Amino acid sequence: MAHCLQVWLLYLVTLLVALNFPNSQARVKKENSVKSAVFLSPKFEHEPGSVVNQVYYNIDFPKGHIAVKNFYAEVVDEAGNPIPLHETYLHHWVVNRYYQRKGVEVPKHNANLGFQQSDFILVNNDGPCQNVLGQYFGLGSETRRTDTHVPDPYGIEVGNPAEIPPGYEERWLMNVHAIDTRGVEDRLGCTECRCDLYNVTVDEYGIPLSPDYAGGLRCCYDETRCRVREGFQSARRGLYMRYIVTWVDWDASVLPVRIYLLDVTDTWKKFDDSTGRDTTHHCLIEYDVESCSASDGTYDGCTDTKRVSLTMPTGGNVIYAVAHQHTGGIGSTLYGEDGRVICSSIPTYGGGNEAGNEAGYIVGMSSCYPYPGSAKISDGETLVLVSNYSSGRRHTGVMGIFYILVADETPRPNTFVHAPVEKHEEMTLPVSLFGVALFGVAVAVALVVAYHKRSEGEDGYQSIVM
Repeated sequence: MAHCLQVWLLYLVTLLVALNFPNSQARVKKENSVKSAVFLSPKFEHEPGSVVNQVYYNIDFPKGHIAVKNFYAEVVDEAGNPIPLHETYLHHWVVNRYYQRKGVEVPKHNANLGFQQSDFILVNNDGPCQNVLGQYFGLGSETRRTDTHVPDPYGIEVGNPAEIPPGYEERWLMNVHAIDTRGVEDRLGCTECRCDLYNVTVDEYGIPLSPDYAGGLRCCYDETRCRVREGFQSARRGLYMRYIVTWVDWDASVLPVRIYLLDVTDTWKKFDDSTGRDTTHHCLIEYDVESCSASDGTYDGCTDTKRVSLTMPTGGNVIYAVAHQHTGGIGSTLYGEDGRVICSSIPTYGGGNEAGNEAGYIVGMSSCYPYPGSAKISDGETLVLVSNYSSGRRHTGVMGIFYILVADETPRPNTFVHAPVEKHEEMTLPVSLFGVALFGVAVAVALVVAYHKRSEGEDGYQSIVM
């Protein structure tokens, strides 16, 4: 054990020295065809109270016909330092695939590209909420401590030339929604996008907000600002999403998976007489949790439970699952039609100040890796999704989303089905600034030694304090 630690320390020191040279390059690591690369999003500017909700087109992404094995992301500053949630709250980040006609100019961000037109074609996941939750990857405040690797021998297939329409090329976009909460009057209220704190009465399209809309995405859109304490000042700064993609080249040994995002706010609007099933989904994405109180006026252990039943037209084997919740969340569970638990995903709350352990914030969600074949969904099976929140106080704009990977095939019994322990050899690939390879290694080490501890208290979380 001591020898292994010495080897790791020597490796890190060597990287640090190498990356301090002016023309340092990030590394693509590979062994046994497993590769990873570190990229940076375009820079976004933040000042106290400000909101960024940008879409960046044509972001850096590995090329070729590949199987994505992992996608990790976090917010960093211009020096590559991780930014804690109590300074910049990462409401969400999502990454979508799309096809773009060759030769068409693409604005850098937030342009109305008209994805229904012939020059741009969004490629969504297989879930029922494709109009609003079509992403391939994405998380929120939990991004640093949520396991998202795809176990062997599975992979998320992208870059298949047979699927790309003639005259088009495959590209990727990223949406980043981040809120600077330095010096704000009500940190939790800002992260929950409470409308009174943003002093808005219309949404980003100019549509008036209804009086009963207290908070949510319609109040914290791009370039809005949450109320800051009088006299508070802090520097404007540039930030990035740093993301690490791990992949293998596609071959016959990889089993493809389908991505489904399920939403507890989903409503079904159309009834199919031929099958007797509702077929059209309308996913609201967010909802409010009202507070409950005991007869003596105190709050103690109240739980808000929201559920929805969803029919899966096509089933398969669940090989990965995880939930997405906001502050106040106490766990979400996906059940089969017979009541069996397919996956229960529970949040981890931070207990300190450092990035990845911020007190009062969800800093991780537990992931499920069912043994292949043990969590099978039948064609046409109705699943039940349950999302639980503490309702000791009111929460606005919360989410109850479940992300699952489903495969048609079960691997052979002797196939390795867990993440490999990778020993890397290196080859260079020029990417963006700041010696980002070092930080990718640091992230890996941090995940190994991460201290998973819930905040104390009946509800499993603490209020976000100033």
